[in-house]
Amino acid sequence: MTELTAQACVAGGGPAGMMLGYLLARAGVDVVVLEKHGDFLRDFRGDTVHPSTLEVMGELGLLDDFLKRPHQRVDHLAAQIGEETVHIGDFRRLNLRAPFIALMPQWDFLDFLVEKARAFPSFRLIMNGEVTDLIRADGRVAGAVATTPDGELRIAAPLVIGADGRQSTVRQRAGLEVEDIGAPMDVLWLRLPRRGEDDGLPLGRAVAGGILVMIPRGDYFQCGFVVPKGGWDAIRARGLEAFRSSIETMAPAMRGRTAAIASWDDVKLLTVAVDRLKNWCAPGVLCIGDAAHAMSPVGGVGINLAIQDAVASANLLWAPLKAGAVSLEQLRAVQRRREWPTKVTQAAQVFIQKQAIAPMLAGASPKRAPWPARLVDRFPPLQGLLARVVGMGVRFERVRSPAA
Repeated sequence: MTELTAQACVAGGGPAGMMLGYLLARAGVDVVVLEKHGDFLRDFRGDTVHPSTLEVMGELGLLDDFLKRPHQRVDHLAAQIGEETVHIGDFRRLNLRAPFIALMPQWDFLDFLVEKARAFPSFRLIMNGEVTDLIRADGRVAGAVATTPDGELRIAAPLVIGADGRQSTVRQRAGLEVEDIGAPMDVLWLRLPRRGEDDGLPLGRAVAGGILVMIPRGDYFQCGFVVPKGGWDAIRARGLEAFRSSIETMAPAMRGRTAAIASWDDVKLLTVAVDRLKNWCAPGVLCIGDAAHAMSPVGGVGINLAIQDAVASANLLWAPLKAGAVSLEQLRAVQRRREWPTKVTQAAQVFIQKQAIAPMLAGASPKRAPWPARLVDRFPPLQGLLARVVGMGVRFERVRSPAA
């Protein structure tokens, strides 16, 4: 058994955990980040880096270096609904450092943050370190227990931050209650080849019985095929050829390319969940990101909401962490700051799921886009307003934590 001490222990090396680790180390806090995998190379994770996250990178002086990494830029959003194409968001109307969405594989995003965080002597990252339990002392959480290839690791810290995703071990061990809001859909992730003539294709397509999202990634599309909740078994029962045919019906430009789906092994199921904790914290422990609130993939906002949680947490907690103690009231301040934007975002996602997505998955045949989408398409200023809400969220967190 190995023992370490730190001022903060972050469980989970995803966007929320890595950004928080970077910001705390930047402020001079002794922080350990535990990531259960040996690398970040897992596909079918969120790749949409929104203007809010790019603005944070700009405030940290990292934006120019970040944008040197391979990425695609999306400066407007369009969707094909039935036989109609509508433009629903125009980021070019935003007065920001980077008025666009950067599509970047999440492993590149995380590798970038790790590279920058390692410049700070108070940052420690332990790969292959999976949190399995919490240490308790005097009625509060006082650290975390992790398994590593070298055996058990115990980290004593006055604060443990759970950023370990929607199946969070930290929130389970802390006994934090989850409120399930529900989602009527799941998503099948797959890859299809991309060609030069595909530039300008709508990101989303909706027809009776199905929705397809196509995210450009260099020479291929990362595709999300939206299905009714629990519909995966029925799709498999109809056979692979029927699945390929349904994709080509939704996206005729992909005809002949669906052969890239050689077997069901090329299709990954994402079980969609929308939930949130009633209390994000207890003495000595705090959850953020998906560990605090699992988001629907609608709008691709999950990563960016998690980043905003990390910024707010660093803003509010860096000083008490450096002083050596964090009170429960200081942890509750993070929830008070971030709970409202979480609830508003989830409410919007649930509304879209119920009013637009669920009817189409049930077989409704959309000949035209819904009237709100047609209204936005007709009046360009509304496209800028929607881009602002999607791109920046309902409460943008500016970096207040200092550079030590």
